[in-house]
This record gives sequence, C-alpha cells and structure tokens, in this order.
Amino acid sequence: MGTRTVLERAEISRALTRISHEIIEANKGVDGLVLVGIPTRGSLLARRIGDIISRIEGREVPVGSLDVTMYRDDLAQHPTRAPQPTDMPASGIDGATVVLVDDVLYSGRTVRAALDALNDHGRPQAVRLAALIDRGHRELPIRADYIGKNLPSAKHERIAVRLEEHDGADEVTITSEHGDAGDGRRSTSAHDDAHASAEPGASTEPIA
Repeated sequence: MGTRTVLERAEISRALTRISHEIIEANKGVDGLVLVGIPTRGSLLARRIGDIISRIEGREVPVGSLDVTMYRDDLAQHPTRAPQPTDMPASGIDGATVVLVDDVLYSGRTVRAALDALNDHGRPQAVRLAALIDRGHRELPIRADYIGKNLPSAKHERIAVRLEEHDGADEVTITSEHGDAGDGRRSTSAHDDAHASAEPGASTEPIA
C-alpha cells in the first residue's frame, strides 16, 4: 500500500476561496443564500466557506448541517456511522438558494440522500452542490456546481480528507490498496461512500 498527499493546507484554502467567489458570482451576491454541510467534514467546509463569503461580502451567510444517514438507499448493504445532529438555520430554507457542501463527491448516493433530507426541511428555490474533491465513478446523474479539485481515480484507491477542526491538520491523501499510489490513478472518497475510515479520524469512502 502506498499513500501520497494530493492537497495540503494552502491548496485546500485556495480551493475554498475559489469556490466561495464562484458561489457569490453565480448567486449575484448573498441574498437568499444558505450553505448546508453534510456531516462531518462537509459541515466544517460549509462553515469555512461561509466565513470566507462573509469576509468578502461583509454580511453573514446562514450555515447549517444536515445529516443524511437514515435517508441513504444502501443501509442494508453497508454499515453506517451513527446519525449526526442536524442543525438548520433559524431562517429556514424556503425560497432560498441552498448550496449543499460535502468533502468528496463519489457515487452521488450521499447527495441523493441529502436532497431527500432537505425536502423534509422546506422548499428551496434552488439547490446547488459544492465538493472539495470530485473523484468520479458516479452511479447517479449528479454533478457538482462548484469543485475544489477533480481527482480521477481507480476504485481500489481511497481518499482521506482531514480538516484541522476535526483531525488536527488540513490535507487530502490518496492510498492505493494495491501498492500503486504512484501510477497516476488518483481516487477520492468521502461521505459519498460508506462513511468508512481507513485511518482513525480520516474521512474516507470506497463504496457509495
């Protein structure tokens, strides 16, 4: 097995700053904008993006957290983590432009679950998707509107996203379970999979 780092702290920061500017531009400001992160690391990224947008625009952006565990369609196939708290903005999401935020986009099943969960909290005017990493291998017709980095991957590779607030450091690593991490085939995994962790404290996902 080989592991290599593909994003470090400064690169993650630049990616989030770029995503923040793209969100502002697409939304023509921050009116009606709500950021909703998918726990755990998607929620942390949503808060960071919210802070960046607030600094740029001089206005606070509502930020929430939406657990999707019980909305997944693969609960029978894969073990899941314990449900996390959902904390939606007091202003609600009716009529808002909601940007869902996750750390890794993989099969699309986590995002599908998030859309179902979101419907139980209101009726937004529009829903967009931001992901720090897009690893490909989609199983559903879902794509991100804002992407930090595209990382084409092999399915046997695992991505670990670590964030300082939760893991003590900012980095994204790729581990090849076949020992060929240097062959150029890069992979990412996050929520979108099974919420399994290859290493303690890391967000990794190989399944969904």
